[in-house]
Amino acid sequence: MPDYQAILTNLSDGIFNITLNRPEVYNAVNEQLTTDLLDAFKEAAKNDAVRVVIVTGAGKAFCSGQDLKDAPTGSGKRSLRDSLERRYNPLIRAIRKLPKPVIASVNGVAAGAGASLALACDYRMMADSAKLIEVFIRIGLVPDSGSSWFLVKNCGVAKAFELAATGEDISAQKALELCLTNKVVPAAELEAETLKVAQTFANGPTKAYGYIKRMMDRAAAVSLDEALDYEVFMQEAAGRTEDYTNAVAAFQEKRKPEYSGR
Repeated sequence: MPDYQAILTNLSDGIFNITLNRPEVYNAVNEQLTTDLLDAFKEAAKNDAVRVVIVTGAGKAFCSGQDLKDAPTGSGKRSLRDSLERRYNPLIRAIRKLPKPVIASVNGVAAGAGASLALACDYRMMADSAKLIEVFIRIGLVPDSGSSWFLVKNCGVAKAFELAATGEDISAQKALELCLTNKVVPAAELEAETLKVAQTFANGPTKAYGYIKRMMDRAAAVSLDEALDYEVFMQEAAGRTEDYTNAVAAFQEKRKPEYSGR
């Protein structure tokens, strides 16, 4: 694995752990952090040994959003548009296009771009003390890095507007009620519970998980007829995998299937 400056990584038993490692600033995002994350997700995409990715934060926070000391201003040399098009948007796309499950293990506050990062993941585990905050409005900005899309997709337009326009703290329990997280656990159990979910994905049919990601993202923007046609296409692809063949054989032989991810 490459050496990174702003993140820590570890690959074990198919589980690729990525830890945002700027705890002194609550893992606020600067240029180096986005560069490291993009590289890490490129590594996850090309490395067949990676079956699932976990993203979490070092210290007390998951990610407090853009580091305002590193942020472009209206009179600065860099624009907000540049930051989004060159750094944030490619990162969100990399997560969504990765044909493997990505789990956000939200150990503390996830604010602004940090909330977007968590929402871009396929599965979210939250500590009961953690919270999401669409903090953009507090400095006169609008949601970015995919938050507008993720909020509407999960909560509907009215609630998405409320969360974005008020910038209110969203507790872990509230996030669960709004379908913004999959599971809430005691903070002391977060790492172990996240690992259990990751192990399930790591031992599962990896290609099928990747196909499901593509189907779910596409389904949000197409008609039922288009979704039905795409299901045919993706099911045909899934039916050509080794995992499908092996799973059918295991069913017939009344044993538990073992998935290779191929």
